[in-house]
Amino acid sequence: MTMLTEELRARIGEERVYTAPEELGRASIRYFARAVGDDNRLYTDDGYARQWGYEGVIAPPTLVCETNQYADVPRDGDGYAGHRWDLHVPGTRQVRGGNSYEFHRAVRPGDVVTATWVLVDIAERSTRDGRAMLVVTSRAQYTDQAGELLATNEEQVIYVSLDVPGGDR
Repeated sequence: MTMLTEELRARIGEERVYTAPEELGRASIRYFARAVGDDNRLYTDDGYARQWGYEGVIAPPTLVCETNQYADVPRDGDGYAGHRWDLHVPGTRQVRGGNSYEFHRAVRPGDVVTATWVLVDIAERSTRDGRAMLVVTSRAQYTDQAGELLATNEEQVIYVSLDVPGGDR
């Protein structure tokens, strides 16, 4: 079964750009840190952050990568409103393949973040049990209002066929 159609192959190289509509605020930084259970004082205490060489509080590193806060896209069927490629791969289930982050500079209150995503590759593979799958690789660069690189993210999403070779779904 060939899953990598010409329509999907033509999407390789596609780019999406999302820019936050406003500056990142201290409250967002504090709420995100609480939501992920991180009580590091770098995110809430200016004096403490200055002791570590920052100008004041900074954001938890992965906050910048949560494009749902500024992507301005409609919610999908699962309620998610962040970046996605909306690839149509019938007869599959979608599985997160993982992310690889590299952080270049701490994000601070007042930064306006832009995320630029590129669909880098779609590769056809097989699972150990012989099911077809597509491995979709994309990369994002996150920059601030001056174009300074904040972080990069390589992400893989896997579409696994529901058809089991020699068996039923």
